Amino acid sequence: MGHIDSFLFVFLCLLGYVELAKGGSGLASNWGLQSTHPLPPDIVVRLLKDNGFNKVKLFEADPGALKALGRSGIQVMVGIPNYMLASLASGVGNAEAWVQQNVSNYISNHGTDIRSVAIGNEPFLRDYKDQFVNTIFPALENIQAALIKAGLGKQVKATIPINADVYQTDSGLPSGGYFRPELQNLMMNIIKFLQDNGGFLTINIYPFLSMKADPSFPKEYAFFNNTAKPVVDGSIVYTNVYDANFDTLIAALEKNGFGHMPVVIGEVGWPTDGDPSANVDNAKRFNQALLDRIVQGQGSPRRRTPPDVYIFSLIDEDHKSTLPGNFERHWGILKYDGGIKYPLDMGNGRAVVPAKGVKYLAKQCLGSGSSCGNLDAQGNASYAFNTYFQTMNQSKGACNFNNLAVITTVDPSKPPCRFEIMIDTRKQKNAASPPTVYRSSAAKIQGILAAWILGLVICGVH
Repeated sequence: MGHIDSFLFVFLCLLGYVELAKGGSGLASNWGLQSTHPLPPDIVVRLLKDNGFNKVKLFEADPGALKALGRSGIQVMVGIPNYMLASLASGVGNAEAWVQQNVSNYISNHGTDIRSVAIGNEPFLRDYKDQFVNTIFPALENIQAALIKAGLGKQVKATIPINADVYQTDSGLPSGGYFRPELQNLMMNIIKFLQDNGGFLTINIYPFLSMKADPSFPKEYAFFNNTAKPVVDGSIVYTNVYDANFDTLIAALEKNGFGHMPVVIGEVGWPTDGDPSANVDNAKRFNQALLDRIVQGQGSPRRRTPPDVYIFSLIDEDHKSTLPGNFERHWGILKYDGGIKYPLDMGNGRAVVPAKGVKYLAKQCLGSGSSCGNLDAQGNASYAFNTYFQTMNQSKGACNFNNLAVITTVDPSKPPCRFEIMIDTRKQKNAASPPTVYRSSAAKIQGILAAWILGLVICGVH
């Protein structure tokens, strides 16, 4: 959340700058855009570069992000959301139009270094109930054909990010890995197609979710440096579920004649809130060890060559769906505004830098009376007014409420209640979601009431 103390951040984000300067591969990160008050794209690109990230994955072809990434030196994987698969599968013309608008355009006109296209995202999740099973492969074929027609067949590679539930093992050992029987033929077609066209397979691995899904899962096995009992698989000893999960996929590929298929880890991380195990201590523990592995170039027992690893995620996204769990909005290694959550050792003694140039609203909207330490009725009104002003409508004149509120630059916050200060989005030209403007008095009252309720919850007023 945006607080006054966000002005005072000193942030140790992510490693790799020294390695990049020495010619190393740098770091890779996911850049999610589902935020009510997004950081301006140029600030995010600077944040990535300052901290040694030279690869980034976008979940959609966002114009602001793709333009800002132009001539940045950062390699881009641009995603196609699942809801677009049916359209892209229905005809190659649709794929050609998408490639022209979202790949060729940014490469030629903005110098954006797009290296790959991620078609769909985890389309075989069981929760989707086969919704995308019939469209994912035709969409892949059509996008590949469109890339070739655009003269980008060698420059831009195709991939499909899959979830770990695409494969399984009956023995509980990685060597027993095989693809789900109902997906076997489809996966073989996809993998062969990717291999024939120089593409790669992308897998998302979440030890946090593995632990959360199984009450009997040994918690320590989710971490790299742990006290869990190792899993012995023939001559290989596994000390963590990350390696075991990855090698289960590798075993499944080997059994089907694709032992040399390139594999990228598209998402891996640990959230900091929304679940008892989603906390700062666990996130720091997991991500620090993950970063150490990346810096050291460590692969898995079955495939020693280290894959590209896209950390999930760079910053929190407060507009994501919480249907999978409240933790969904807290995967960022940084706060939504680029502020520090917890320190991370970047390796080689390299201290990382915070997001620069973040502009906050710097004003608050208060009614008469605001005893923030112990909110009374007037204080509740002030909190509601300010929440509406900060999060829903930052436009001039929004802080009026029939002359019941005024703008102030003095922060009235006192523990345990903190009056929000959000990122100023009024001048952002390419914000993913523009602030909501309430047109009618009835709707405005509804917004005020919603903010008031939020104030009661956050500030602990009963």
